[in-house]
Amino acid sequence: MNKPASTTVKILDEIKNRWSPRAFSDKPVEPEKLKRIFEAARWSASSFNEQPWRFLAGIKGQGETWDKIFYSLSEWNQKWCKTVPILVLLVCKKSFTRNDKINAWAEYDLGQAAAYISIQAMAEGLYTHQMGGFNRDTARETFNIPEDFEPTTMMAIGYYGNADALPEDMQKSEKGERSRKEISTIVFADKWNEMAAFVK
Repeated sequence: MNKPASTTVKILDEIKNRWSPRAFSDKPVEPEKLKRIFEAARWSASSFNEQPWRFLAGIKGQGETWDKIFYSLSEWNQKWCKTVPILVLLVCKKSFTRNDKINAWAEYDLGQAAAYISIQAMAEGLYTHQMGGFNRDTARETFNIPEDFEPTTMMAIGYYGNADALPEDMQKSEKGERSRKEISTIVFADKWNEMAAFVK
């Protein structure tokens, strides 16, 4: 299902076409595509080049990682993730390696890396859906994650599937139109809540 954004100006196709479906095919993702996706994340920007991101990537049917991630998800997310071929736990290192001081930008930097994953995935013909609904304590215990690392989000990666196969309570949002706030309401200049001139 294509749901391109209705943009006011031209932007990259990978950004325009990116959205977060819940209907995923169980078609396996080619290893070379996965490698390119995580290579893109590797080259994201980060404070002091700390690169605080870590990814636990589970391929369904291979090893235990996918199952461990799946059972850490909330019940709501488990309902639609059953067919997802790739589940990823995104983790960030909370302190700087060079001096052990708290890295206040670690989650921000992890978020940038996740965005790189999403855009590269679109370029590969794949979709992503990021999730905050999971049990962090379960994930930490299951994967023996050190205290200096924070389980932050989950991500589904795969090919688009059949929206009609989703639970009924999820189909409306899956098939509905996408929307965003107007650019004039989010880009300011001079003072708070005053629209920047270039977005008029």
